[in-house]
Amino acid sequence: MELDPAQMQAVVKRLRRAQGQIGGILKMIEDGRDCQDIVTQLAAVSKALDRAGFAVIALGLKQCITDPEAGSMDVESMEKLFLSLA
Repeated sequence: MELDPAQMQAVVKRLRRAQGQIGGILKMIEDGRDCQDIVTQLAAVSKALDRAGFAVIALGLKQCITDPEAGSMDVESMEKLFLSLA
């Protein structure tokens, strides 16, 4: 199933922010920053990636509901995708 690129812009924005966070984490490690600070940032980027994944699944579900003929995903496939993020 292809998702509408216009609707994916929020996901792209979230992923670009996560990309920046990862760069910041790398810099923190290179600078010898405190373990707790690094782990806090890792947790934040992990949460951002999870939210991006859930947003993609939500967009897919909306598309399946509004245009069931266009989608090639069945309920079992969508469930498998959702659970892969858990």
